[in-house]
Amino acid sequence: MQIEVSIMTNKFKIINDPVHGFINIPHEILFDVIEHPYFQRLRRISQTGLLNLIFPGATHTRFHHALGAMHLMFTALETLKLKGVTISKEEEKAAMLAILLHDIGHGPFSHALENMLMDDWHHEKLSLLLMNKMNEEFNGELSMAIEMFQGKYQRKFFNQLISSQLDVDRLDYLKRDSFYTGVVEGNVNTQRIISMMNVSEDELVIDAKGIYSIENFLTARMFMYWQVYYHKTSALAEYLLVKILARAKFLVSQGKKLPASENLAYFLHKNEFEKATGEDIQRFTELDDNDVIQAIKFWTKSDDVVLSYLCNCVIQRKFPKTLMSSKPFDKEFIEDKIARTNLKFGQDIGSELVDQIARNLLPYNAEHQPIYLLQKDGEKTKLDHSENQILSSFINQLNTKYILSFPREI
Repeated sequence: MQIEVSIMTNKFKIINDPVHGFINIPHEILFDVIEHPYFQRLRRISQTGLLNLIFPGATHTRFHHALGAMHLMFTALETLKLKGVTISKEEEKAAMLAILLHDIGHGPFSHALENMLMDDWHHEKLSLLLMNKMNEEFNGELSMAIEMFQGKYQRKFFNQLISSQLDVDRLDYLKRDSFYTGVVEGNVNTQRIISMMNVSEDELVIDAKGIYSIENFLTARMFMYWQVYYHKTSALAEYLLVKILARAKFLVSQGKKLPASENLAYFLHKNEFEKATGEDIQRFTELDDNDVIQAIKFWTKSDDVVLSYLCNCVIQRKFPKTLMSSKPFDKEFIEDKIARTNLKFGQDIGSELVDQIARNLLPYNAEHQPIYLLQKDGEKTKLDHSENQILSSFINQLNTKYILSFPREI
């Protein structure tokens, strides 16, 4: 007797993640989305830009982060179910898809070059556009996920898990960036925070006894910003990328020929993106960090002094000198640095090489999407109004730091 064996592709994979351990992929559609070229591109998009030039271990990608955020979403939904919140399989699937795809629209080097390649096309706008294109390919299976992503789904807590002051996106990137940079101050206890999550009137809340874990999360995020993301050299490296692309686009607009990959050259030459065309999207989804690094290497030999100088700063890691202050630098002090630069290079380029960079941080916004604590009697209290809070009422002030960069040669 002949026995026919039917072999099915196993899409219920387990991924070994260095931050969260084993990550399950419980739905076939999740595996199919991960395999899609749009998502696979995230393997070549840095999570933290040029941060590895300051913290050598920070070489992780958007791909890592998206998978981690998906895992935390699954964990959060399981926690809410145990607390009596009704969540259907379709809602679970949609929420996991939404967070998996929340960064699909990031371009090369993530935030650093946002708006540089396609004018004011913020990564969330591009993410939505790419989600809609993928939804067509998957015959509408992403429709509910897109509603959740946009905040249009009737149950508000799903969108809050995706994007709020306490979402699984932030929980993953803080823990992940802390792990890869080695900066322990950002190592938040994600499991403890998720175990304190609850839902009241279809809004995400935190069980009152979890208040100190939430305050620890907010302060950890604040320290990560000032110690890592807004570290003066980190901020400068990100700014240099922007300056390089801006200079390249300017030179191209003046008729200068610059070597670049075909897709990057397309964006250097094009300036009108009011409505993205099919070619715009196709070329964008074929761009990654490698295109930009390759171009920067080419441009180190450019006969444009400004462009070659900026590119060599990045490739050789010979960054300009930086000073940091809590107040704007004196105008005469900046003018002196510009004059010294002009004298050193023998050209009027000081205004291109001397920059004042400002970085702002509001650790906790008590007005926009505040975090609510759920008391035992069912009442909700704003985090900063709780009698038990220690720090929340002190970290809702906007802080600004100023960084002045200028050539080391002066």
